[in-house]
Amino acid sequence: MNLKNKVQKFSGINLIGLVCLMAGLSLTTTAQESQVIDQVVAVVGKSVILESDIQNQYLNYRSQGGIVGSATEVRCSILEDLMYQKLMVTQAEADSVIVTDDQVDSDLERRISSFIQQFGSQEKMEQYYGKTLVEIKKELHVIVKEQLLAQQVQNDIINNVTVTPSEIKVFYKSIPTDSIPMIKTEYEIAEIVKNPPVSIEEKVRVKEQLMDLRKRILEGENFSTLAILYSEDPGSAKKGGELGFYGRGQLYPEFEAVAFKLKEGEISTVLETEAGYHIIQMIERKGDYINVRHILLVPKVSPVDLMKAKQSLDSIAQLIRSDSITFDKAVEKFSDADNKNNGGILVNEYSMGTTFEAEQLDPQVSFTIDKMKVGELSNPVPMKIDKQKDAYRLLMLKSKTQPHIANMQDDYARIQQWALQDKQMKAINKWIDNKAEHTYVRVVEEYKTCPFVHQWIIR
Repeated sequence: MNLKNKVQKFSGINLIGLVCLMAGLSLTTTAQESQVIDQVVAVVGKSVILESDIQNQYLNYRSQGGIVGSATEVRCSILEDLMYQKLMVTQAEADSVIVTDDQVDSDLERRISSFIQQFGSQEKMEQYYGKTLVEIKKELHVIVKEQLLAQQVQNDIINNVTVTPSEIKVFYKSIPTDSIPMIKTEYEIAEIVKNPPVSIEEKVRVKEQLMDLRKRILEGENFSTLAILYSEDPGSAKKGGELGFYGRGQLYPEFEAVAFKLKEGEISTVLETEAGYHIIQMIERKGDYINVRHILLVPKVSPVDLMKAKQSLDSIAQLIRSDSITFDKAVEKFSDADNKNNGGILVNEYSMGTTFEAEQLDPQVSFTIDKMKVGELSNPVPMKIDKQKDAYRLLMLKSKTQPHIANMQDDYARIQQWALQDKQMKAINKWIDNKAEHTYVRVVEEYKTCPFVHQWIIR
């Protein structure tokens, strides 16, 4: 098994059931395909796995374009993943691991909200599965609880797994030469930000404009039409300001505090969030979910203040280039960004590290640094704060790697993580082999020929 397969398999085990939560639901929209004669295909401890469990998950994978390999191979893989989970649930019960209903409900709410967003609305999700939201939650409650129990057991298995420097070297040497990954060009970038303030007069102007729009709506004009014409929320404006269903904890706190108190059709007064100023109209509420439309107006920085910010950065850049101040000192003294205490280093939201591949960067940043040398300082670059507010920044290219085959000298931290994942995977596999040997496991004849990763004991 090469490195890529090792890491993928580890990730697969590590995410048991998480990405396919909704696969636990019986689909009515694919009724002809899902009409199988249900039967118990496997028993692990006291838990059973049904043919319908495998079928539902297979159909969900296929509908999402996630099928790789033959149907038989995929079904066998699904079965083994389910067996992993059931084995861990059995252990959780033996160890008296506790997952409270509050934990389950909280996790379920978060995931259901994510699915609603993916479908576009609660109605579309309900239509797809042929079930009401209440029915979906009820059906998934047990599934989520089992997943949380399995997660706790798995975390216990790998929590104390570490790798030594010698183990990292051995791991790297064990990778076949033709399987060592290619590392793309990566950049480390720091910034000095000038975030010009919005004037009081501009904030008052925006509030008055929203109050005028609210008055027009109350006098009979259509909220959706005005949202299309005036709202500065690019995601919802074209939909008449409609956000779709959201649960608690998913929107700005100030927004939620107002929105959840509205009655159907009611229009809020003007409120402020990090994004700007809003008025909200309640469309409907279903339990702990609300669907609202809103109009967002964002106070603008005046051209004069924006130019002052740019000129200030020009002066700072001149000081740095003339060695009158170091870049790090300039960050600490002049930057308006939250990362000023961290040397102005940009953090990659995808990896939470400090390096970026080109496609992970803001296009403006990527275009700017592509022409820079390591240690070079850019001229002021326009940027958006919170995707809306105009500002400027200086960019410093701290480091840049060339595309290369992963090696111990340049990529030690990355290889260390791979080695750790590999050792964690082995710990999980060892645990599975040991527990399967001492747990009642039975698989029906049809699935006994599956190319399982583990030797599941058939009794």
